[in-house]
Amino acid sequence: MSPDHYVTRELHALGVPLQALDTRRGADPREVWRILAEQTHAFAGTASSYWLRDELATVLGIEEELTAANADELFDVLSARLREPEYRPRALFERFDISVLATTDDPLDPLNAHRALREDPSFGGRVVPTFRPDAYIDPAAPSFRDNVERLLAVTSCPATFTGYLTALRERREHFIRHGAVSVDVGVTDPTTLNLDAAEAGHLFQQVLADSATPAEQAAFRAHLLLQLGAMSVEDGLVLTVHAGVYRNHSTLTYERFGPDTGHDIPVRTSFTRELKPLLDRFGLEPGFHLVLFTVDETTYSRELAPLAGFYPSVYVGAPWWFLDAPDAILRWREAITETAGFYRTSGFVDDTRAFLSIPVRHDVARRTDAAFLARYVQQGRISLATAERIAADLVDTIPRTAFKL
Repeated sequence: MSPDHYVTRELHALGVPLQALDTRRGADPREVWRILAEQTHAFAGTASSYWLRDELATVLGIEEELTAANADELFDVLSARLREPEYRPRALFERFDISVLATTDDPLDPLNAHRALREDPSFGGRVVPTFRPDAYIDPAAPSFRDNVERLLAVTSCPATFTGYLTALRERREHFIRHGAVSVDVGVTDPTTLNLDAAEAGHLFQQVLADSATPAEQAAFRAHLLLQLGAMSVEDGLVLTVHAGVYRNHSTLTYERFGPDTGHDIPVRTSFTRELKPLLDRFGLEPGFHLVLFTVDETTYSRELAPLAGFYPSVYVGAPWWFLDAPDAILRWREAITETAGFYRTSGFVDDTRAFLSIPVRHDVARRTDAAFLARYVQQGRISLATAERIAADLVDTIPRTAFKL
């Protein structure tokens, strides 16, 4: 399956069977490319259309528009081009002028690749890991109990709630030693809950025994999100929360093709009440950074901007996933700016599995932000000099501040 689930989901919506796109199960890559070429007109107006066209033109040097007629020719040209030295990942890393690239990694990953890069004198870039604990803190996650048992075994910690938290802390320390600056948590519901030690210990044994009710599982998840905040106060890692996506909405698709195959759907999300236990404890702690991402636009002006407009710890994350396209970015700016301004946001940070799309996504965000700033200047709401400073800060100072870079 193509790792670009934007393209996968749109082709599937157009009637293309997922098995026809799954190169892991025998689909011919050339035939997949032909299918995409035949359907490019149907992508018009979508973010995928902008990215694909710009990747071909500015990254790969193909000015010709992809069509069914030239699909095979362009497939051969691109196949040859991607073998050239200037298109190897390190060469592109330098060409894209990437200051920091962060991967998301399993808590038990030894991070050998990160160590090798850091010790390689021929590579001067900055690539850092990110601690992604979802499968170890959500009792509903596949193999949760197995994951927790492996975590405890690797860290030699006892199978108690205190031992479990100690094991998570030890793995975070491992990530910090390898350059990590943040923890990335994906949740459907960002509820947090403060439990006493006895309650938390009882819940831990319930979820480990697979006897917890759905309500108890939810309480455990909520308490763990609060505990991750406590750990970030201790060790300084930025806590980023990506909330509001119903994962694997199509049961049949999940059973046949697994996760990340285009059937994750946004849901209504709220933060104000849900984060109060966390923010009551840590919202005013010096050095604590909480970056909130959502795909529910209704929360921008109602909740996220006011939260970031008061708590020094809270930053509004950039438009993400279904919203990282020009009109959606503009709506985000319009909803956020009058309450929180520009400097209480994360700046634009892309979240992509498609390496070639990195400069394209940033270009879209920069052009959109420039248009927004130009309107403020034209309306006399800010000066040109201020707009120029903000434009630079949005791609440098602001993300460096939010993510402690």
